Amino acid sequence: MIFIVRYKCFLRLCITVIITMLLSQLVYAQQQPPRPITVYANPSQGLGFGAFFLGASGGTVILYPNGSRTATGSVVLANMGYPFSPAMFEVTANVGTVVSILNGPDVLLTGSNGGSISLHIGNASTGSSFITTATAPATNNVLIGGTLTVGNALANPPGNYSGIFSVTFIQE
Repeated sequence: MIFIVRYKCFLRLCITVIITMLLSQLVYAQQQPPRPITVYANPSQGLGFGAFFLGASGGTVILYPNGSRTATGSVVLANMGYPFSPAMFEVTANVGTVVSILNGPDVLLTGSNGGSISLHIGNASTGSSFITTATAPATNNVLIGGTLTVGNALANPPGNYSGIFSVTFIQE
């Protein structure tokens, strides 16, 4: 008789624990709080326009988020082994987070041999806003291109041009 009573108590305790565990896993009072997004500029893929030659009137070099580039005016694109690529940003957030992208103002890139070139930040591969789909630690990659506006060879002598631009990622 004692054995049966202990068995019944043990069974009742197990059923109570199982029901409590099921209720705690199925019932939520509210959604988990959002985790702040993190954004890293990928150092191995910065915004680079490659090599090009300037004609008498200048023009533009346009780099698209898909990695292609075009030129206008008297600018001639050159394939001399200098890489060109859109800037890559790696965004980590909870799945389903809405992120908006706000480009900073145009900037002047300064040349190693003098001169300056205007850089206008272009479109992102995701558009101006997107919904994150990658589960951390995976990242949502955002590629951003731009447009260089260059003058003639006297205004923009050959050399390396560099500068800093800003892009803001806003968690909605």
